[in-house]
Parts: sequence; structure tokens; C-alpha cells
Amino acid sequence: MKFKIAIIGAGNVAWHLAPALEDAGHDLVEVYARSSKGADQIAGRLYAAEIKTDLDFSESKASVFIISVSDGAIQEIADEIILPENAILIHTSGTVSLDVLNYSSATYTGVFYPLQTFSKGKEMDISEVPFLIESEDQEILRRLKILAKSLKSQAYPIRSKDRQAVHVAAVFASNFSNHMLRVAEEVMQRQGLSYEMLKPLIIETISKSLQIGAKRAQTGPAIREDYETLDEHYQFLSYNPELAEMYKIISNDIIDS
Repeated sequence: MKFKIAIIGAGNVAWHLAPALEDAGHDLVEVYARSSKGADQIAGRLYAAEIKTDLDFSESKASVFIISVSDGAIQEIADEIILPENAILIHTSGTVSLDVLNYSSATYTGVFYPLQTFSKGKEMDISEVPFLIESEDQEILRRLKILAKSLKSQAYPIRSKDRQAVHVAAVFASNFSNHMLRVAEEVMQRQGLSYEMLKPLIIETISKSLQIGAKRAQTGPAIREDYETLDEHYQFLSYNPELAEMYKIISNDIIDS
């Protein structure tokens, strides 16, 4: 089953998802973004998508309308968009409830959340991205499964509350982990040292955690309750009291876990 699709949004997810859907054989017929530059950039990655300058899609040939914008803008878009009869309106957020689409003009609604971190500067193999899907209508749920399958991706039907739990876990696993890497990079740079020497450690840490589980993989002074080393590290970080306090809080959490 192939779909005619309109993309609403021009962020990181839309940047990767739109051309992936087109490569999978679907027709990307329209692109809308608040920023004309953003719309131009997404359309430039597609074969022949028309750029829309407003949210009136009443005459659109699309049957699936994907809202891929920041979480705070989803409700506003859903309330304003004008859709043709029997339209399917879905959003791609990990944390926003399906219910925010209830008052839209859509006949059917759903969620199509790609559980991955996206950046415009790095290409992504979409077939390796799991999609968390949701709809109150079983036929729409079936179509969302088909959409994911066309991308050669796994689809996981999940309710909004559970999807939010996954998103929280993903923030710890991805966003917070990346922030810790940025902190490590800055510590090395402050000492005039190369971040390159940490890369094998980072790769092994992630690999081991995935292989044997994060709890068993935990090492370091906190899990050993090596308070002398912990205090030395804390004193070293005294140049940045907030960073020192973060080190202390995380270390105490490891000790207590």
C-alpha cells in the first residue's frame, strides 16, 4: 500500500523522514513550514513536492498528513489545519498525547513516533529506527504498521502514557548521555588534552552496557565507594561549582542504586 503524504514541519525529523518515505515509494505531494526557508529545504530533498504557504489542505491529494514540528506547536497546527474528507492526521512526537489531535478537522488520527535522535548534519538509516505507533482506530493502526514496514522498520503499538515513559527513558539514554560526553570533552579541552583518547572508552562503555546490562556494566569510583577518589574529583571540579555538584549528585545516585 502506497500513500500520498503531506509533511507539516521542517525540523530534524521531517528532514530525514520525508525523503525516506519517498524512497519507500510513497508520494510526498506537499510540504508546509512556518519558515519558507525550512519548507524550501525539505522540498529540495523531494522529487516534486509542492510548497504550501498556509494550512488549508482542503483540496489536497494527500490522504496522510504528518505533523512533524516542536511539541509545543502540535496542538496549534492541529487546531488550524483544514483537511479533506477521510484525512489521516498523525504527529511524530514522543511525549505529546494522541488526544491533542481530537479537535482537528481530521477524520482519523494517530501517532508515528520514530525512537531515534536526528540531526540534519548526519545521515540516518531509517530502517534501523523503531516506530512507536498509536491510533484509536484499528484500521489506521494497521496502516501505520504498513507505513513503518515500507521503511523496513519495526512498529510497536503503544499507548500515549507508555510512549511518554519511553520518551523519558530515551532522554536519559540519549540526551543526557550526550550531555555527559560534552562535559567530558570540555574537561579534556580545559586541560589541553585530546578528546580522541576517550573514544575507545566511550565505545566500550556503550557496547558493554548493551551486551550485559547497564547495572552489571557499571564501574568507577562511585560503585566501588572509593570516597577518597570521589573527593579528589570533586575538588578538581571546584573551578565550576555547578559541575562539581552534578558530579556529586550522580555519584551518590550510583552508590545508592
